[in-house]
Amino acid sequence: EGEASFRDLEQSILDELTCSPQSCVISTGGGAVLLPGNRKHLHERTIVVYLHSPPDEVFRRLRHDRNRPLLQVADPLGKLHDLYQLRDPLYRETAHIVIETGRPSVSALVNQIVSQLESFDPGQVGELPV
Repeated sequence: EGEASFRDLEQSILDELTCSPQSCVISTGGGAVLLPGNRKHLHERTIVVYLHSPPDEVFRRLRHDRNRPLLQVADPLGKLHDLYQLRDPLYRETAHIVIETGRPSVSALVNQIVSQLESFDPGQVGELPV
């Protein structure tokens, strides 16, 4: 039904999940921050951890993945740079914690995330900065 329909469904599900009293981890797709309502709900109702990866690193990991419709173009690295330019500022606006992913092991990343969450002040969850 197209990207607009997908984004509407995504927004509805994120709204529902971020209102839930259940603790959970929500792993959004890269475009989840495109809609202002999603950014608002994520920032005000959850603790957002942005796993930051530069486009070259994402390309290295995904260059053989044929299940990414947005990357099935003549210049996938160029497309990743375009997406990054649009999305990175939105993720930084929404995030409470930013983790630089680089190339550490999964366990090292998990330890970084846990450490940041343990020292996180829940008082920082609230309205998006203007």
